[in-house]
Amino acid sequence: MIFASFIFLFWFLPLALGTYYATPRRYRNLTLTVSSYVFYGWWRPDYLPLILASTTIDWAIALRMGTPQQGRPHRRRWLILSLVLNLGLLGYFKYANLVVQSVNDLLAHAGQTAIPWQAVVLPVGISFYTFQSLSYTVDVYRGEVQPLRSYVDFACFVSMFPQLVAGPIVRYADIEAELRDRRETWAKFADGVTWFCFGFAKKILIADNAALLADPAFSGGELGAITAWVGVTAYAVQIYFDFSGYSDMAIGLGKMLGFTFPTNFESPYCSESITEFWRRWHITLSTWLRDYLYVPLGGNRHGTVRTNVNLLTTMLLGGLWHGASWTFLFWGAYQGTWLVLERALGRRALWKALPRPARIGCTFMAALFGWALFRATSAEHCGTFWAAMCGLSGLGTIRAPELHVPHAWFGLAAGLAIAWFGPRVATLAMQRPTLAAWSGAVFAVVALGQLLSRGYTPFLYFQF
Repeated sequence: MIFASFIFLFWFLPLALGTYYATPRRYRNLTLTVSSYVFYGWWRPDYLPLILASTTIDWAIALRMGTPQQGRPHRRRWLILSLVLNLGLLGYFKYANLVVQSVNDLLAHAGQTAIPWQAVVLPVGISFYTFQSLSYTVDVYRGEVQPLRSYVDFACFVSMFPQLVAGPIVRYADIEAELRDRRETWAKFADGVTWFCFGFAKKILIADNAALLADPAFSGGELGAITAWVGVTAYAVQIYFDFSGYSDMAIGLGKMLGFTFPTNFESPYCSESITEFWRRWHITLSTWLRDYLYVPLGGNRHGTVRTNVNLLTTMLLGGLWHGASWTFLFWGAYQGTWLVLERALGRRALWKALPRPARIGCTFMAALFGWALFRATSAEHCGTFWAAMCGLSGLGTIRAPELHVPHAWFGLAAGLAIAWFGPRVATLAMQRPTLAAWSGAVFAVVALGQLLSRGYTPFLYFQF
């Protein structure tokens, strides 16, 4: 089930909210948990045992860790068990196909018989809820939070449907107090509706329309510079508004239920360097990787060489987090190389001497080369695309969509204008709440009309 679908908008959400508010306050976490399991298991009930297992394992392990006074070796053993089970589960479902395929390619090259293999289907959202649950056990081990004794409350934390399948990655400390005692208000609920409307409009009116220009460019065939640049720019708009739209919808749903989720995007295309870009893009993942991977590896505490190795390792693993493909690994290496280079320049870009608009433009172009790699189906495909972007395949023509051409150009133009010049939803909702509420409602109605005419499309990050 996805947010931008009629079954969610007109059936699940009204029933979930109605049931939630009709439930006595002390049982609302249980009601929300049941609703979340219905939401998650709607398409594939066989996925439910996985999230149930992850929840049960980390809840029990955290309790076994106890308090810091019980001894570090004792706690470390339980933490290692949590890491092995969680990452093992994630690794199997996410990377088993890639490993077997790579081995079979080597065997075929050597003239050997391939390994028989039934492809593993990736459970939706496993990357997000695994990281969320795992961060809890690490925080308990560090003594930053106390183990939660209520299984229902912990299950609610892990499975909460607003952010379950595509984030933001919410840490237990972020909502610890609200899990135990929250006060839902009409003002917060109304603010949540505004956030949801804007996120819904960003997904339907901008991301889905920009995709009409992005998809043909990456579909193969003859490729010139014009098609490549239009296509990759449209993809940059698509992935940003698709993912930030989902995050806004998730934050809005959280507000409707009395929760405050962390911000996930802060106008990343206004960044003046790649380092700044990663402080603004998918913030909950960036901070998760920093706190649970980069810092434990040593961070910047052991000299320049070790710091650069830690940065590259973090970004490589961050790339692999997105999926079992060599292009994601290369994309992580691409981003890590920029971070290392900018760190050597004092965390500033190569183009630091240029005026601010030029710095933003150069950073955006660097991001576009990264998005081409991210979107490509193979290293060869990326090489072809980069060559076209560099003009090595001629100018070519614009590969326009067969249908909805005006909508496609609207999505691209509006997306760029909003990304560079528009206010953030948080700023608009805080400073101009009435304007935000009315404009969000109007945009949502228009988006609903488009959804009715075309049907829904899944969010991009569901596949990660």
